[in-house]
Amino acid sequence: MLQNTGKLAGCTLFITGASRGIGKAIALKAARDGANVVIAAKTAEPHPKLPGTIYTAAQEVEAAGGKALACVVDIRDEEQVKDAVHKAVDTFGGIDILVNNASAINLTGTLETPMKKVDLMLGINLRGTYMTSKTVIPHLLKSRSPHILNLSPPLNLNPIWFKNHTAYTMAKYGMSMCVLGMAEEFRGQIAVNALWPKTAIQTAAMDMLGGADVGKQCRTPDIMADAAYAILSRPKDFTGRFLVDEDVLRGEGLQDFEQYAVQPGHPLLPDFFLDEAPESLAKQMEEHGATPAFKRPSPSSSSSSSSPSSGPIETTFNVIRSVINEDVVKSTQGVYQFDLSGEHEGVWFLDLKSGAGSAGRGQPPVTADVIMTMDSNDFSKMFSGKLSSL
Repeated sequence: MLQNTGKLAGCTLFITGASRGIGKAIALKAARDGANVVIAAKTAEPHPKLPGTIYTAAQEVEAAGGKALACVVDIRDEEQVKDAVHKAVDTFGGIDILVNNASAINLTGTLETPMKKVDLMLGINLRGTYMTSKTVIPHLLKSRSPHILNLSPPLNLNPIWFKNHTAYTMAKYGMSMCVLGMAEEFRGQIAVNALWPKTAIQTAAMDMLGGADVGKQCRTPDIMADAAYAILSRPKDFTGRFLVDEDVLRGEGLQDFEQYAVQPGHPLLPDFFLDEAPESLAKQMEEHGATPAFKRPSPSSSSSSSSPSSGPIETTFNVIRSVINEDVVKSTQGVYQFDLSGEHEGVWFLDLKSGAGSAGRGQPPVTADVIMTMDSNDFSKMFSGKLSSL
């Protein structure tokens, strides 16, 4: 692990989405220097599936040696963002560092992505990042060590990163474009950089995308926290960079990356946008027992009934994914597992308990509330003509 140097002592960090995952890991790393940390996130009450709240994260920050301010913030809401920034300045006297970590993800194609999910991703990833930055920048301009760090990828325009999930890529690249523009706009005044992981990081989002078995192919959020710490310790003329966690830490002299592995020695899954093709990522996940939620059936297999991810069941689940949303989840609150036999045998799940919902092949990310065992043809008949009511 990268050693703390004390460079962030007394600094105030405003971190979006810091109640869990990478955001919380960055908060704890800074807290060990004695930093002040604003936990700006939505989770005020315990979630049935996701760990932590803004208040438990704040307790951990203070236990690690920092000072914490927990603020309920939906970064799509301008008034909530302004109120949290005002509280941060009143409490700590200013803001030195902004970490735009909050993000939404939905890896579906154009026809399968409801506009509500498009709006969610654009609202959080692009608009939320821009608006939070805009609100915090006047305070950063008063700081002696001002930084903005967006957790977003390099602007890789290879079409493979658009074809399967155009909406998500547009939204995520919006965060990166904020770096490109603001770094130049505020050059010499504020350091503005992006950080992205070289490999998959074990978070709640990753578990949703790859299933329970994907964790062993991941690194822990600590590697991103260490890389972020190294970047935020640099002077403000270190700006306009699109950085990868492992590269940053190698530059700090770190050589042992096994310490960050969830399961040391296990092959790691490369992250998106770094030119490991999506099809290759899906194959690697499946080889080690995970179930990629983002995998789309290939044209060559669409007519093959021997492929478990093709045929009428996959078609049915494509339709299901296109109609589920947060409202359906709120009104249903159930996780379903379908153990199918017959011509199209396999295990499928429908999670209508968390986030905007998810569905796909394999075991559900958490224990199912209902397990239905049936013939695959009966499953198709059951959903025929009824999907619009989901």
